[in-house]
Amino acid sequence: MSHHLDSPLSLQDTRLNLTDQFVFPGESGTVFIMDVNSSAAGSDAKPGFHPEGRYEFKIHRNASEVEDLTYRVSFEEADGDGEQALRLTMLTGSDASDDGADGETIAEGRTNAPVDGVSGMRAWAGRVVDPFYIDLNQLATIEDAVKNGKRIDSGDWRPDAAKNSFNDATVHSIVLEVPDDDPNLGSGTDIACWISTQLATDAGGWRQINREGHPMVWPIFRQLNDDWATNANTRHPDSDAGEEGSHIAELIAGVVAANGTCDDPAAYGRAVARRLLPDVMPYRIGTPASYGFLGFNGRALSDNAPEAMFSLVMNAAITTGLSPAQFSSTRSELFPYVVSAH
Repeated sequence: MSHHLDSPLSLQDTRLNLTDQFVFPGESGTVFIMDVNSSAAGSDAKPGFHPEGRYEFKIHRNASEVEDLTYRVSFEEADGDGEQALRLTMLTGSDASDDGADGETIAEGRTNAPVDGVSGMRAWAGRVVDPFYIDLNQLATIEDAVKNGKRIDSGDWRPDAAKNSFNDATVHSIVLEVPDDDPNLGSGTDIACWISTQLATDAGGWRQINREGHPMVWPIFRQLNDDWATNANTRHPDSDAGEEGSHIAELIAGVVAANGTCDDPAAYGRAVARRLLPDVMPYRIGTPASYGFLGFNGRALSDNAPEAMFSLVMNAAITTGLSPAQFSSTRSELFPYVVSAH
C-alpha cells in the first residue's frame, strides 16, 4: 500500500482511498491497475467500491501537460450477493480533464468477472490479495529521518528479519487492459499516468478525494503533514512543482546531508524533486515495465518500489530485506494479473 490512508478525506471512506498504481505490458496490451480500499484500515474499511464515486485513470500522451485520455470507472450499489454493476467510460482530448464531460461508454459488466469492451478492451474489478510488500517498521525509520533531517536510526530493525506488514491484507483492484492495436495508445507512445478517486458533491459537481502517480511519495513526504496531504490530494499534478517542489527538495537535502551521502545536498534535493514532480508515472507503451534502480518506466506488480524510492531519497543503497520472489503468490501472469480474494 504505497499511498496509505493519508488525509482526513480518504479516512472518511476507505472505498475512495487509493493504495497503488501499476502500469505494465500484459497478454494482449497495456495493463493499468488501480488499487483502493485496503483491509489494513480494519473496522473502518467498507466493502466494495463507492456507488457515488468515480475511479479514473488519467493519461498524458507525448508530454501533454494535462491528461488527454481518461478511463473512468463507476459502480452501482451492491446487490444481495455483494456484486456491483460497473461501467467503463473513455474520454479523449479536452474532455479527458473535464469532470462534466460524459465520454463514451466502452464496457459494462459486473465485479469479480471479466468484462469485454469495444475493440478488445478488457476490464475486471474485485477484492484481491494485496501485491504490495513493505515492512512498516522500516518505513517509520525512513519517515523519521526525512521529516527531521537526521541519520537513519534503524533501532532493532534488521533486513534479515524483515516482515511484510501487508502479508494478510486485501485491496479492491480495478484492472484495465488496452489492446496493443488501440489507436489511442500506439506502440512506442510515451505516456505519463496518474489515478484519482472522486466523489459527487451536493451541488452536482465532483470533488477529487485521492490521487497517486509515483509510489511512496505520500508516505515518505506528504503524509508528514495532514494539511499538506489534503492539499496535494485535491489538486492537479501540473501544480506540484510550484506547490511543493522546494519543500521536497529541502527535505531530501536535509536527510542526505545528515547521512553524508552527497557532497552537494541542495543540488541533489532539487534534482530528485524534479524527477518526482509532477507526480505522474512515466511509461513507454510496448516496453518492459520496471520501477527500480535503472529508472522509472511503469511499474510491474513485482517491483520493489519501496527499495527504489528509499535508495533514491537517501542517495544510498537501502535494502528492504524483501524480494519479489517471496510474494509471487500475490500476482499472476494471466489476466486480470491480480489474485482474487473473493
